[in-house]
Amino acid sequence: MSSSQSLRVRLGYGLVYVFLAMLAVTTVFPFVHVLATSMSSSRALLSGEVFLWPKETTFISFSNLIDDGQLLHAMKNTLVITVFGTLINIVATIIAAYPLSRKRLKGRGVILMLITFTMLFGGGIIPNYILIKTLGIMNTYWALWLPGLLSTYNFFVMKTFFENLPTELEESAAMDGANDLVIIARIILPLSMPIIAALTLFYAVSWWNSYMNVLMYISSSGKLSLMVKLLQMIETTSQSLLNSSTTGGTEGATMQNLVTPEGIRAAAIIISVTPILCVYPFLQKYFVKGVLIGSIKG
Repeated sequence: MSSSQSLRVRLGYGLVYVFLAMLAVTTVFPFVHVLATSMSSSRALLSGEVFLWPKETTFISFSNLIDDGQLLHAMKNTLVITVFGTLINIVATIIAAYPLSRKRLKGRGVILMLITFTMLFGGGIIPNYILIKTLGIMNTYWALWLPGLLSTYNFFVMKTFFENLPTELEESAAMDGANDLVIIARIILPLSMPIIAALTLFYAVSWWNSYMNVLMYISSSGKLSLMVKLLQMIETTSQSLLNSSTTGGTEGATMQNLVTPEGIRAAAIIISVTPILCVYPFLQKYFVKGVLIGSIKG
């Protein structure tokens, strides 16, 4: 390679690095700004002084959300919804994907066609609500778990992954007398950890952010998820601040000086995304590998 070609290659790599650095900055900037907002005083927020660093650092916005214990209880509810929901999803996806990845299954084409149909058409909110109410599972977490039992997209990703596994491994195990359950437990699952980890992250993020179904099917205040409870608390706090500012008085003025709706919203965002940010690094090494292997057949 000549010196001019080497220079062009280095220049190309440099431009790629600059572009990736700019992309990283634009990705991280909103989170840093929200974090600074959540930790700044009401005076600094109202005067527009907060950008990337907290001004007059305070945690009053977090304490307003956490002190009464409702948020921690809602976080426990969301943890239960996420853990059990993700476990059920992964088991259902494996049980559905493995048989349908094998051409020896009778009726395989028809079943796959019916599953694909669900990606294009849905019953809608009202029929789903009537079904949940008829089943008698309103105000229970099964109203969330059963309709979301299987993601069609994740099913096809895992099915493609299973199809790419060497069939010789299964054939040799079958010759040794292993049945399908033994083959899945001892051969398929150990080889499928990358795709299982990737889909676990997909399912877990979806359950952690669950909002609309909780709003429709869960009526008990003690069973609400984190996202719904955060919205209620933000609305309640914002209304209280508005009432305090309009009625005046010493107590209202003190409250207005302590917190602002903007700070409350920023604190709510930080509380909601931090758990997922803590989990993601442990699954990141499986993420790209699992998705690539599960999405490309060849």
